[in-house]
Amino acid sequence: MARHPLDPPGEACGVFGIYSPRQRVSPLIYFGLSALQHRGQESAGIATSDGNLLTVHRDMGLVAQVFDEPSLAALDGHVGIGHTRYSTTGATVWENSQPVHRQIGDTSLALAHNGNLTNTAELAEGIDGLRSTSDSHVMAESIARAVEDGRSDARGLENAILEVIPTFEGAFCLVAMDQGRLIAARDSNGFRPLCLGELPDEEGYVVASETAALDLVGARYVREVEPGEVLVIDASGVRSFHPFPKTNPTFCVFEYVYFARPDTRIGGVSVHAARQRMGVRLAREHPAHADLVVPVPESGIPAAQGFSRQSGIPYGDGLVKNRYVGRTFIEPNQLIRDQGIRMKLNPIPENLVGRRVVLVDDSIVRGSTTRKLIRLVRSAGADEVHVRISSPPYRWPCFYGMDTGDRSTLIAANMEIDEIRDHIGADSIGYLSVDGLVESIGNGEGHCTACLTGEYPAPIPEDSDKLLLEKTR
Repeated sequence: MARHPLDPPGEACGVFGIYSPRQRVSPLIYFGLSALQHRGQESAGIATSDGNLLTVHRDMGLVAQVFDEPSLAALDGHVGIGHTRYSTTGATVWENSQPVHRQIGDTSLALAHNGNLTNTAELAEGIDGLRSTSDSHVMAESIARAVEDGRSDARGLENAILEVIPTFEGAFCLVAMDQGRLIAARDSNGFRPLCLGELPDEEGYVVASETAALDLVGARYVREVEPGEVLVIDASGVRSFHPFPKTNPTFCVFEYVYFARPDTRIGGVSVHAARQRMGVRLAREHPAHADLVVPVPESGIPAAQGFSRQSGIPYGDGLVKNRYVGRTFIEPNQLIRDQGIRMKLNPIPENLVGRRVVLVDDSIVRGSTTRKLIRLVRSAGADEVHVRISSPPYRWPCFYGMDTGDRSTLIAANMEIDEIRDHIGADSIGYLSVDGLVESIGNGEGHCTACLTGEYPAPIPEDSDKLLLEKTR
């Protein structure tokens, strides 16, 4: 699949799980996944169970492309999980879509995962006959074999997960199920978000990557799933386990900068408000003499609002986003490739002609898109373009669930700030500081800033290639 020309860091996946004994849950999972579509557009899938039969439907494409009324009607049951995928380990193929499924005797297992294990190759070495190329399949196979070893135990899946999950290293939020229960788990560092919600009238419980998914299905937010916590949800309610040693949490700062929906709350913090505070701090750290503050939609909007409020420079729309262009399977010809950014963004010349513009975006990863965007704004008539970025320079690859490639592809790892300014063709450039970013989030929790500082809070693999298992075979 070709990346779209507007090329931010690769998203983390979205996971959703529900236990509701008095209703068919597949429509609610569909709505929940729709709320998490921004976290992955490569494939989508749902697994449900009626207590006896576990059924899985998954395919390549967006949620609305994979599911329709007949396919949802075939997914009967009161417990289920769902997934939207963006690949950080394993190729973009149907076999790696999720939820993954295993049958172990009378026990059916389905699993969906957000994040990236750092010991995938090590785990895979211990699994004879493994055919998959994703860490999610490695996790499912490891759990399935533990279930098989304890098959006579009535809590087979529950005990298997509690036994195996401490062997998983890196970043993961997972939802899993058998015929009658829902299990959710979060890695001990808490890199990725996962929250628990309760349906109205005690109709059951929901777990989701973001609170926005709870809102869409009418669930009340209860709390975050704690780092290192495993939740088991069944007819007896919600039970909590902590199979990991205690670790200081290191939540990914880019969830606040870019990944999460602005209407989501993470760790008690409104993502939209945090992004506005980033813009306020950015204006203090890097003021500009300009006539108009213009956001790069969508994730640059709150920071641009904050920058405008702090600086006193009027806020205005200078770019229109085509909301109906996503990732494409079409390989464009050279002419389309050269003009590719217009597939996603188009300028409003009336607002740009003769103006000194502050262009606010959330990040610069490779730089090529920003360079094209500045040319686009200048071609629409802007006299000056001052770039302001609401995150620090992105200098180090992520091993915990973002697809950013190695350091050779990261512009800030290979150029000084002034060189970046000249390369992208800006009149000036300013990045938010690391301290400014963390203080703008403002929840007092520990955060992972590895992609900004090179300080990795959990062990990283020697070979970080997302196609590692393919190459090993």
